[in-house]
Amino acid sequence: MAFTFDRAIILGLTEKNPARMIGNVKSKKVKVDFWTLDEFQKVISLLYKGDYYEHYLFISFWLLFMTGMRIGEAAALQWSDIDFETGILSIDKNLYYKSMEEYKFVEPKTQASVRDIVIDADTIKELEEWKEVQQKVLTDCDFVLSYGGIPTSKHTLPRALEKLAELAGVHRIKIHALRHSHASLLISMGENPLIIKERLGHEKIQTTLGTYGHLYPNSNFDVAKKLTGLLTYTPATHSTADYTSNQFTAEYHKQAI
Repeated sequence: MAFTFDRAIILGLTEKNPARMIGNVKSKKVKVDFWTLDEFQKVISLLYKGDYYEHYLFISFWLLFMTGMRIGEAAALQWSDIDFETGILSIDKNLYYKSMEEYKFVEPKTQASVRDIVIDADTIKELEEWKEVQQKVLTDCDFVLSYGGIPTSKHTLPRALEKLAELAGVHRIKIHALRHSHASLLISMGENPLIIKERLGHEKIQTTLGTYGHLYPNSNFDVAKKLTGLLTYTPATHSTADYTSNQFTAEYHKQAI
C-alpha cells in the first residue's frame, strides 16, 4: 500500500503517503485486561455514596473508567484542573510517591500525555457532588482524589478494587486496566482510533492500534453491513457502447449472431 501511494506522489495525484504517516503497527499482540460496561456497573453499584470513604472510592473508579487517565495522572489531579463550565479536564502532571508521607509532581510520561479531556455531563455531575462532600470534611484540599487531605496512594485503590471485584462476582483486574476498560468502551461505541489516541495521551497511533486493534473483532462484518444497499443502479435494457473493436468481444459477437 505504501508503494502505491509513493507512486501517486510521483504522479502528482497526492502530496502525502498516509500509509507511511501511520508507520508500522506492532505485530506482537498485547494482552489487554479490562472490564466491560456491564462488569464495571456491577462493581460501582456496590459503593454507598452516603459513606464518605466509599464515596471517595466511587469517584476514583468512576473517573478512571470514564476518562482513561493513568493512575498517576488521576492522583495528581487538582480541582483547578477541571473547568466545570466547559467540561474540560486538563492533564499536565503526574504524581510520584517517594513514601506514604512524601510525594511530588513530575513531568508527564510523554509530551502527548499533556492533554485536555472533555468529560461527559454525568461525570461533571458526579465530580460536583464529590467536591461538595469533600469540602465539608476537608476545608482546604486541592486534590480531587483525596479523602484525608493528601493525594490517593498507589496502594489504596488497587486493594479496594480487588475486594469489590470479588463481591461483584467479576474477574479481578489491576487498577491500570480501568484505562484499558475506557479504551474498550470507546471502541464498542465505534469511536475513531485517533480520538482514542488523543484521549489516552498516546505519543503514536501505533501504540493505540497495537494495544487495542484486536478489540475490533467484527470490523469487517460491520463494514459489509454498511456497504449493503449503499450502491444502487437502474439495470440497462440494451447495450449502449460498441465493444466489437476488441478481438475477444468481436469473436464473441460473431458466435452470438
